[in-house]
Amino acid sequence: MPRRTRDRLQFAALPFRIGADGKPQVMLITSRETRRWVIPKGWPMRGKRPRQAAAQEAYEEAGLIGRIVGKRSIGVYHYEKRLPTEQFLCEVHVFLLRVKQQLEEFPEKGQRETEWFDLNTAANLVDEGWLAEIMRDAFEPTLTRNPIRKAHSRKLGSRSVLAGVNS
Repeated sequence: MPRRTRDRLQFAALPFRIGADGKPQVMLITSRETRRWVIPKGWPMRGKRPRQAAAQEAYEEAGLIGRIVGKRSIGVYHYEKRLPTEQFLCEVHVFLLRVKQQLEEFPEKGQRETEWFDLNTAANLVDEGWLAEIMRDAFEPTLTRNPIRKAHSRKLGSRSVLAGVNS
C-alpha cells in the first residue's frame, strides 16, 4: 500500500556553530543503517511545530541543545527512504539550529557518529545534492553559480544567517 503524502514529510535540523576562525561549522551524523553522513531529521511529532520537531530530532540523534534560527524552513530537499518492506520519496524541510552545547548522553548515543565539519566538507559529504545547496546558501547567499539554483533559492527566500547569528 503506498504511503500518504503527509506520511512522507520530515523535518530536519541543520546544526551549526561559528568556529574560532569566525567561519561556520556544520555537524553531521551518520545514519543508523547505511552509516551515510546526514543531518538529524524525523517525522512530524504530535503537538510540536515543525521547527520544534527538528530541534527534538537534533537532541535525540546527536545530543544537541540550541536555538532554531527563524520560524521558517530554509529549504526543502528530497531523498529516498528505504525500509525493509518498502521505499519511497521523502520531502524534508530544513531548519537552522544554532548549537549551544552537545550533551554527553542522549537517546541515540552509540547508534550514530557525530562530527563537526567546515561548510565545504559537510556539503561534499552529504549524498543529497539539494541539501548541499541548502547548506551553502544558508551561509553563502551569493547566488552566482547557476540559474536553476537562483530560481530555487528565490522561491525559498534565500538569506544569509551569519548577519544575525552573533546576537
